[in-house]
Amino acid sequence: MNLIRGNLLPSARLWITTRPAAANQIPAQCVDMVTEVRGFTDPQKEEYFRKRFTDEEQTNTIISHIKRSRSVHIMCHIPVFCWITATVLEDVLKTTDRRQLPKTLTQMYIHFLVVQAKVKNIKYDGRSETDPYWSPETRKMIESLGKLAFEQLKKGNLIFYESDLTECGIDISSASVYSGVFTQVFREERGLYQDQRFCFIHLSVQEFLSALHVHQTFTNTGVNLLSKKPSVRSKLSKVKPAQFYQTAVDQALQSPNGHLDLFLRFLLGLSLPTGERLLQSLVKPTGTSSKTNQKTVEYIKQKISGNVSAERIINLFHCLNELEDGSLVDQIQKNLRSERLSTEQLSPAQWSALAFILLSSEKDLDVFDLNKYSASEEVLLRLLPVVKASNKTLLSSCNLSDRSCEGLSSVLRSQSSSLRHVDLSNNDLKDSGVKILSDGLKSSGCRLETLRLSGCLITEEGCSSLVSALRSNPSCLRLLDVSYNHPGASGQELSALLEDPHWTLDTLRLEPGGVRWLKPGLRKYFCELTLDPNTANRRLQLSENNKKVKRVFEVQSYPDHQDRFESHPQLMSSTGLTGRCYWEVECSGDVNIAVTYRGIRRKGNSTDCRFGFNDQSWSLWCYGRYSVCHNNYTTLPQSSSSSSSSSSSSSSSSSSSGTVSVYVDHPAGSVSFYRVSSDKLIHIHTFKTTFTEPLFVGFRLNDSNSSVSLCDV
Repeated sequence: MNLIRGNLLPSARLWITTRPAAANQIPAQCVDMVTEVRGFTDPQKEEYFRKRFTDEEQTNTIISHIKRSRSVHIMCHIPVFCWITATVLEDVLKTTDRRQLPKTLTQMYIHFLVVQAKVKNIKYDGRSETDPYWSPETRKMIESLGKLAFEQLKKGNLIFYESDLTECGIDISSASVYSGVFTQVFREERGLYQDQRFCFIHLSVQEFLSALHVHQTFTNTGVNLLSKKPSVRSKLSKVKPAQFYQTAVDQALQSPNGHLDLFLRFLLGLSLPTGERLLQSLVKPTGTSSKTNQKTVEYIKQKISGNVSAERIINLFHCLNELEDGSLVDQIQKNLRSERLSTEQLSPAQWSALAFILLSSEKDLDVFDLNKYSASEEVLLRLLPVVKASNKTLLSSCNLSDRSCEGLSSVLRSQSSSLRHVDLSNNDLKDSGVKILSDGLKSSGCRLETLRLSGCLITEEGCSSLVSALRSNPSCLRLLDVSYNHPGASGQELSALLEDPHWTLDTLRLEPGGVRWLKPGLRKYFCELTLDPNTANRRLQLSENNKKVKRVFEVQSYPDHQDRFESHPQLMSSTGLTGRCYWEVECSGDVNIAVTYRGIRRKGNSTDCRFGFNDQSWSLWCYGRYSVCHNNYTTLPQSSSSSSSSSSSSSSSSSSSGTVSVYVDHPAGSVSFYRVSSDKLIHIHTFKTTFTEPLFVGFRLNDSNSSVSLCDV
C-alpha cells in the first residue's frame, strides 16, 4: 500500500494487473491511468482455433459452427472461453455426430462440465471412458462448487477463502483435483504470511455453476433459492416453474451492475430439455413443458418493450437465444435482407432487436451512424450498447438534448467502452448537456480522442465545464471542436491548455464563434443567395432582384454567355458556398433543387448538363413524390416523422409545391434536404461525400409555370 500511495519509491510507476471487480479496491486518487487488456478480435478468434487444431477439416467445422452461433461467437472474444469452446467441441466431435454440436452458451458449459467430469474419473478415480461420469464423489463436488459459486455471486465475490470453501463442504486438500474448473491462488501478505485464496478460472464458470445450483435445487427439492428466505416452505407453496423463471428475470433486471445477467442466461438455458441427457443422475428431469417456456419467452418480450435500460434489454435478447426463440430478431433480419425496414414503424422491442443484431453481426462496429436508422433521442437511448461497442459514433443533427448526454456520459465512464470518436454537432445540447458530458470526460476510464460539439448552443458556462473536465483528465482528448458556439472567456482557457505539455490535445477549433451562433436549429447558418442571370436558360424569367425564377413560354432576351444553360431549363446561384450554409426555397410545380460544382456542362442537350445526372451535382426532385439523384442514380427516400430540428430519417411524401430547405456542411461533405412544415424541418435525404471545390445552388424548372423563390429567414 505504501508503494501505491507513493510513500515508498515516490518516483516509481506501478502497473497493477487485476480483475475488473477488484480494481475498485485501489484508491481512485492513486490512479493516474487505466489500461485494459482487450479480448480477441474476430480475426484473432479464428487464428486461435487454427493454431489450436491441426486437422484443417475439423478446424473449418469448428469455426463455421462458432460463427453460426451468435452467443458463442460473441463470447469467443474472451481467450479463456475460446479454450473452453475448443475443449468442448474437440470432445463432442470425437464422441457424437457433428449435428449435435452445442449451439447455445448453456449447452457449451454443460458439455464443458461433462468433459471435466470425464477427466476427473479417468485421471484421479481410475475409471474408464465408458463409466458413468456423474459418480457420487463428482456429484458431491459439483453440488459443493455450485453452492460456493452461488453464495459468493450473491455477495459479488470473485475471490474467496478457505473458510468459504469449508462452509460449502469442500475439502481444501483436494480442491486442486478439479483443476480444470477450480484453481488455487496464493498471495503474500505483509511480507511474512501466505494466505490461500481461491477463484474459478473465469467468472462465467462461477455464473454457470451458480445457475446449475439454483436449477438443481429447485428441480430436485422444489426450494426456490431466489426467494428472499428460501426454505422447505418454498416447496410446500408449490412455486410454478413459470413463476420461478419470471422471478429470476425480475431479480436480474433489478441488479444495478448487471452481475446476474449471465447467471440468468444459464438458468433459462438449463430449463430446456436439450441438456437433460447430459445432466442425468445430477439433476432430475425438469418436466418443464413447452407452455412454461413460452410463458417465459412472452414475459421476457414484455420486459423488452418496457422501461428497461438498453444494456439489460440486450441481455434479455441473449436470454431468448438461450431459450431458442429468435422470433423478434428473425423478423428484423428478414426486413433488413429485403430492404423493407421502415424505421418509423419499429416498436421499442424491435429497436432493441436491431441493437442486438448490430452487436451480434460479424462486421466490425467501426462507425455507427444514427442517421442511417432514425435521428431521435428515443432511438439513441435504445441503441446505446451499439454506441458503446463502436469506435466512432456519428450523431450530428439528430435532435438530441441533455437527456441524451446522460446516456453518452455513462458510455464515456465505462471502462469497457470502445468509443473513441463522437460527433454531436448541430444538436441543441446547450450548457446543461455539455456539463453532463463533462462528467463523463472527467472519468479516469474515459478514452475518448475526438469530440465534436460544433453548433450546440454552448456558451462560456458550458466551455468552462469542458476546461474543468480536461484538467481532471488531461490524457483524454486529441481533438475538440466547439466552433459555431459562443465560448467567451472560456475559449481562452481552452486555448491556454493547448500549451500544457500534460495535455494530449492536438487540435482545438473555436472559430467561428460568437453570440450569433446561439440560435437553435439549422437556421443559424442562413446565407443570403441571389440567382445568376448569366446562367439562366432563356425559358426562365427572373424577378424580385434575382430571388425568384419562373419558367415561361416566351424566350427571354438574355445576352450570349458561356455560363448559360443552352438547352436545359436550369440556372445557378451567383456565388459559391463553403463552410456551413442553410437556405429555404418556395417551389411550385415540377422542379429540381440542387447543389453543383461550377464546372457542370452548359452546352448541348446531354444528361451531363442535367442536375443530378453526373458526378458534378446532387439533386432533389420535387414533384408528385420526392426523389434524389446523383451521378445518374435515383433513389426514393424512406418516410419520416417531423421534428422541431433537423431529423435524419427520410420523407418521401408527395409534394408538388411548398417550402424546402437545404443545409450544406462543406467541410463535412454533406448536403441535406428538408421539407418545411409549420416551422418544423422534416428530413428528406442527406448526401455524404467529399467536396473538392465550392458548391453553387442550382434549380431546374421542368414544366411551364413552375417557379422557385428564395426565402428570407
